Amino acid sequence: MTFEEVREEETKKTHASSSKPAKRLNEVSGKEKRRLKSGLDEFDRVMGGGIVEDGVSILAAKPGAGKSTLLFQIANALAKGGMNVVYASGEESETQIKMRAERISDAISDNIWIYAGTSMDDVAHWIRAIDADVIILDSIQTFTLDAFSARAGTPTQTMECANLLVDMAKNTEKPRAVFIVGQLTKQDSLAGVRALEHLVDTVLFIDDETQEELRILQATKNRFGSTGEMGFFRMTDRGMLSIDNPSAHFMTQREAGSEVPGSAMCIVREGTRSIIVEIESLVSKSFTPYPERISECLRREQLGILLSILEERGMLPLYDKNVVVKTTGNLRLKEGASHLAALMSIASALKNKPIERDILFIGDVGLTGELKPVPGMVARVKEAYRMGFRKIYTPPVAKSARIDGVELCERRMLKDVIAEIL
Repeated sequence: MTFEEVREEETKKTHASSSKPAKRLNEVSGKEKRRLKSGLDEFDRVMGGGIVEDGVSILAAKPGAGKSTLLFQIANALAKGGMNVVYASGEESETQIKMRAERISDAISDNIWIYAGTSMDDVAHWIRAIDADVIILDSIQTFTLDAFSARAGTPTQTMECANLLVDMAKNTEKPRAVFIVGQLTKQDSLAGVRALEHLVDTVLFIDDETQEELRILQATKNRFGSTGEMGFFRMTDRGMLSIDNPSAHFMTQREAGSEVPGSAMCIVREGTRSIIVEIESLVSKSFTPYPERISECLRREQLGILLSILEERGMLPLYDKNVVVKTTGNLRLKEGASHLAALMSIASALKNKPIERDILFIGDVGLTGELKPVPGMVARVKEAYRMGFRKIYTPPVAKSARIDGVELCERRMLKDVIAEIL
């Protein structure tokens, strides 16, 4: 047997002509795309006002956070509105999907079609056969295309499956809304190549770090809305429920005269929204050489800094005290605007003196004990007024932040606020 060398000639594609011509920007239609309502106000807020009819979104979260639950609720709402929905799952059987659907909803729309398998070719076939308006793929790392020999979850399969979905979504004759479930790595980042995030229009994450019923939906990328927008939900046995008034959720309702020591109110910014949050503190005598410093809402290092400021600039002894800090609803405090309220909460607990319920604190505190201004004061003050607060302690602010009916107590030093209130 002899071997014969054969050279295959490469067929070069010429680009002398193009099937898709270039256009002048001024000739392109700039009309706004149609928005679909999901039936969940908080979800529609995060999406920028609703689901874009040809938008492609990725939803990622840890196992058990509620990805599939949320997407079924959206699918059922859209299907009841007359849209054909294809729900493809490479992780669950048809029976499992049906059991969840019956638990969440009393009435399942006839316009939802289920496919349980891992063949992207089959999914594409049924999308065309059913003439789907909405596509849900759970999760993209489990699907494969027959044209590629790589196993499921590899960059090749993941990107090619995603490209196929994007092409089907952006079809000018038949636009489709697409939701892709993405798996997370141990570092809580989206599994697969980074190009997947660049390919889609919206990247959504569900945060459930408190391990309670609170779920926070955040958009880290959104071509049709604000990046960083957040929506709040409660996970129940009937699915994800929107928290439409977060300020009321993150504070304890108390009558005048029933105030308790260790409670202080602040306003934080989550996305484009101002939210009132109650900070609670407990200070107790330590009987060990190393007092406990515990907080679920602040980083340990941040809590240590605040306690040092309170000791040195507020002249309050804490060296032999255990300090525990948390927020009502277990919302994490990520911005400096909450620091003045956190310090006043700890001071109130230490002195065992309550703060009046209509007082609110807005401001950062420097290592010098000086109060520092924070952005978004106008929106924060308006939210305080809406929720019935009439007295706010702040650093010096611009005149534009002042509104009728709210007294702004502008102070420069932490010690002055402590002395005046406690």
